[in-house]
Amino acid sequence: MLHAVGRTEFDHAVVMVRDRLDELAPHYERQGFTLTERAVHNLGSCNRLIVLEGTYVELLGWPPGAPPARKEIADSPFGLEALVFRTYDAQATYERLQAAGFAVNPVQDLSRPALVQGREVEARFHTVRFAEQPIPGIRMYFCRHLTPECVWSPEVMQHANGASRIVQISARAAQAQAVAERLALVADVPVEEVAGGWDLPLGNLRLHIAQDAAAATPRLDAMVLENRDGARYTLDTGL
Repeated sequence: MLHAVGRTEFDHAVVMVRDRLDELAPHYERQGFTLTERAVHNLGSCNRLIVLEGTYVELLGWPPGAPPARKEIADSPFGLEALVFRTYDAQATYERLQAAGFAVNPVQDLSRPALVQGREVEARFHTVRFAEQPIPGIRMYFCRHLTPECVWSPEVMQHANGASRIVQISARAAQAQAVAERLALVADVPVEEVAGGWDLPLGNLRLHIAQDAAAATPRLDAMVLENRDGARYTLDTGL
């Protein structure tokens, strides 16, 4: 995968399935995606992943019939709802965001079991989360992978539909320029004016903020994937 040297990389996108993970997983499998086994975080949430080259899509929720596992996702709507940026130094990222005036929580430890070649291992992460989201309507945080080999395992990266990578994630906002500039400050990347809105070129994909007068509260809109043959399409979340 091509990376822009020195630019913040995108880590993963979250598709919130709330308490319907088991119900919705077959929708993705029917599209030709390989999903990781269901795993439960130390914080109580559960997920399954679509692992791609350098990034992944996280189907996130909690067990059916149980209350929401984590306060920060309790009110999250169904569908594409969070952007997660990569950091290689969580403490430095925390300090940068705090110095920029954002309300940031201290670095948090996150872990979950993972199956790698039939063996259960522990996937471990450091996360930098916001006490108050920088942009209402779009959840975001930073993630450092302490055990990347537990996520990017070749056996779960082979998809029958040929899915290879995320190319673009788009959002809509009534004040697109202001949202793009705020997001650029979070991600520490430049902003580019384009037709119909603004782009943020991350190290491994582009974020697009479309001008939409009807989107009083900014919202994530769509994710474009690319297959190994170069075909591009919008992910069907089933929600």
